[in-house]
Amino acid sequence: MSDFRVPCSRYTCPASVMMVLAAMLGCSSKGVGAPDAAAGSAGTERAGSGQGGISSMAAGGTAGPSEQAGASPGTSTGGSGAGAASGGPAGRGGEGGDAMPAGAAGASGTEMYWKPSPGTNWQWQLTGTIDQTVNASVYDIDGFDNDEGVVKALHAQGRKVICYLSVGSFEDWRPDAKSFPAAVLGNEYPGWPGERFVDIRAEALRMIMAQRLDLCQQKGFDGIEPDNMDVYAAKSGFPLTEKDGIDYANWLAGEAHARGLNIGQKNAPELAKQLEPSFDWVLTEDCFDQGWCADVSVYVDHQKPVFMSEYTDTGVDFGAACSWGKPKKYSPILKGRDLDAPVQFCP
Repeated sequence: MSDFRVPCSRYTCPASVMMVLAAMLGCSSKGVGAPDAAAGSAGTERAGSGQGGISSMAAGGTAGPSEQAGASPGTSTGGSGAGAASGGPAGRGGEGGDAMPAGAAGASGTEMYWKPSPGTNWQWQLTGTIDQTVNASVYDIDGFDNDEGVVKALHAQGRKVICYLSVGSFEDWRPDAKSFPAAVLGNEYPGWPGERFVDIRAEALRMIMAQRLDLCQQKGFDGIEPDNMDVYAAKSGFPLTEKDGIDYANWLAGEAHARGLNIGQKNAPELAKQLEPSFDWVLTEDCFDQGWCADVSVYVDHQKPVFMSEYTDTGVDFGAACSWGKPKKYSPILKGRDLDAPVQFCP
């Protein structure tokens, strides 16, 4: 697993834990510039300008856009309440990319939110102008850097769109940076100038994260990728515990669902069994290269996707990753550390 001693990349964070609870607020994001070192044992990645990506998209293995007309009979629950939903639009196309609405929990227990299915194909782009021609059912893009128009354009193509945000760090380049009180700012994030850990226990911090979730909702996003939720495992400057991290994750899940948004676990395979009941999918980085993909299999066991990203700079055998992951309904892609547009799908 990655730790906080080695910088990852401008957008994905060190991977240690993603957690769960349902009660109040949350969300955040990574920004600009690439570090001079990008590895890390658990494969975490941020956006930036230095690491090379894949020069061209590989053909084949992609699926059609999701969320075309149709009806889904499924019912499901999310978050803290027990809202059930029947019927509604279903995602069509994609490799196993059927998406069905689910009853979102939260305040009313009656809200609806879209949930992807195992095997759904996806694109992850956190830097540069979004390439809307990639044939993927789900796009995961930066929540601050992309406006409502980008989300609408992707929706018009039948795609679902996830809002990337950092929930465990302060980034001085973000438009809401001035709203962070000094009391919630901890140690500097190693290797990332302008970034600091935050106190995830603080109500003031959660209020900011609630506003970020509101922003994603207002822009029309369908879900949340919450980065840096493993802050409790870092030398943050605060006496954070694993329980604090799990409480914060559960809080984020409840707040996302209350807004009609799905939410994913980011890395943290050691907490998968604890987090899966409250989260809708999981995103992994370098899990095949590092040998821990099976640790998050509880998600596919419960009909939830594993959005699986491997990186070009590790020398991973992507063909082997595909041969292992696709039969298990994992969704492998190969990306450059900058998380720009180029992507390779499984054949």
